Amino acid sequence: MSEPLLTVERLFCERDDRILFDNLSFDVKQGEVVQIEGQNGSGKTTLLRILSGLSRNFEGDIYWKGDHISDVAEDFRLSLLYFGHQPGVKAILTPEENLNWYAAMHPSIDQQRIFDALEQVGLKGYEDVPCHMLSAGQNRRVSLARLYLSNARLWILDEPFTAIDKRGVAEKEALIARHAEQGGSVILTTHHELNMGDRVRRINLDKLAGTS
Repeated sequence: MSEPLLTVERLFCERDDRILFDNLSFDVKQGEVVQIEGQNGSGKTTLLRILSGLSRNFEGDIYWKGDHISDVAEDFRLSLLYFGHQPGVKAILTPEENLNWYAAMHPSIDQQRIFDALEQVGLKGYEDVPCHMLSAGQNRRVSLARLYLSNARLWILDEPFTAIDKRGVAEKEALIARHAEQGGSVILTTHHELNMGDRVRRINLDKLAGTS
């Protein structure tokens, strides 16, 4: 049994005088896809933001490869790809420019990989069109193109299939499965029924809160 990449122990979070989750503990191993489930307002996005280091509004401990995340913050940041609810695309920039901005933080990414990623998400021919002229779905795909560029071991994805057509959903699902098969790990939320068999482990925040 491989050592967990990410370990969560006794996580507690309260918002607006309401407890979202208490004593939440789980781990994520290499090759696993963990789907966080729950009703709207159950704390799914909040949990992903906590795990990504974007929110400190919690109690408990998070470990990366056995070390407390506060002690290995740089290693964790370089090992993580976070995809949030919003596309995170600068509207004034083109798809190519947006990915160049991302590549500047990851020197191993060259220009050809950027063009290949945009082609993979169906944006060939739109590389130099300002993102404010693209549809919501196309902007979403600009952001999703980072999945084809990333070497991160852990992907944390909040509703990655939103505003994507059926073909795009199938392609991204296959990409997630391939990432797991290659030893990466994925934590995600989605209303889409994942078609990955036993590879997916589900954590339901409603059941943990006793609200089912």
